[in-house]
Amino acid sequence: MEFRRINGLPPYVFAVINELKLAARRAGRDVIDLGFGNPDLPSPPVAVEKLAEAARNARNHRYSASRGIPKLRLAVADMYRRRFQVDLDPDTQVLATIGAKEGFSHLMWVLLAPGDAALVPSPSYPIHIYAPLFAGADVRQVRLDPPGEEGTGGGEAFFGGLMESWESMWPKPRVIVLSFPHNPTTTCVDLAWMTRMVEFAREHEIVLVHDFAYADICFDGFEPPSILQVPGATDVAVEMFSMTKSYSMAGWRMAFLVGNAEVVQALTKLKSYLDYGVFQPIQIATTVALNEASEYPQWVNSVYQSRRDVLCEGLDRIGWHVEPPKGTMFVWAAIPEPYQSMGSLDFAKYLVADADVACSPGVGFGPGGDNFVRFALIENEQRIQQGIRGMRRALDKLA
Repeated sequence: MEFRRINGLPPYVFAVINELKLAARRAGRDVIDLGFGNPDLPSPPVAVEKLAEAARNARNHRYSASRGIPKLRLAVADMYRRRFQVDLDPDTQVLATIGAKEGFSHLMWVLLAPGDAALVPSPSYPIHIYAPLFAGADVRQVRLDPPGEEGTGGGEAFFGGLMESWESMWPKPRVIVLSFPHNPTTTCVDLAWMTRMVEFAREHEIVLVHDFAYADICFDGFEPPSILQVPGATDVAVEMFSMTKSYSMAGWRMAFLVGNAEVVQALTKLKSYLDYGVFQPIQIATTVALNEASEYPQWVNSVYQSRRDVLCEGLDRIGWHVEPPKGTMFVWAAIPEPYQSMGSLDFAKYLVADADVACSPGVGFGPGGDNFVRFALIENEQRIQQGIRGMRRALDKLA
């Protein structure tokens, strides 16, 4: 039987590591899981309480609004005004989606068709590469390097690569996918960089799609810019904002598309055919989280920064130097030179088998990632230190 949309998909390499982790745990081994970026922190208590209250009201058990209830869209617009000094019309420039992956994937259906092209960073979060392909478009991957010694550098090279790709490719891209702070490389950019992207998009009539999943996960005084802070950005750009990382609400599946009204309304129209929206008690509780728990992301951020410090300092002690990231809940680590010939999948397998540590092989994020592994900061400091001890034993070539 032929399954046309999935026949070209490569094996999901993250599943290989997950199966090894589960098998090791069934055998009684205590594996430190730094693989899947699944937040382990609790959601805001005020949201949980409101969810329970709203779920007891039978009126909330009916179909909801696909575009998001009005108070929720207003809360998103108010948050953007407070956080980024960006004014959005909640009726035309804010749309609720069933998580960022769903919203991004369906957005590609709206923006791209067979014969179109998109420019996407490589390595990249897998859905950024495959959603344009699901829409039938041609995907051109532009190399994105990790940050340098001071947490910068990757963005500049990426911008240069974009310019080269633009000059050489045909058809010209209709969409450029961005996501900063970037998963998996952790590369960050500033507002001046975003301004250049907006100017380029305006000149060439390109739609910029910025996945802002790590809007609030930032360290050492760095504050990630929203692309919508650039004057005139709403002429060419939309942004995905998610509750997953900022508010540790991963399982709630609550995200938003904001920005260019024409693009937002196009996705609104498509979604009206596809879904009836998120369960209304979740929308109500998310509204409360945005309005009454605006300080919560700061606490979440502090936890991730502490874990980042423990992991990076621990790796450095065992002879594996990695640059501490300025953003995201990940550490993107170049495979140590004595082990580079293994490639990222075999190296990740080795860490499960010999160090009792699970991480994500970089090749799963595209061919540009095969010299790296990604650690997710989803275990507490004591567990991370235990993982460091396991890696010290396993990586004896670093001694």
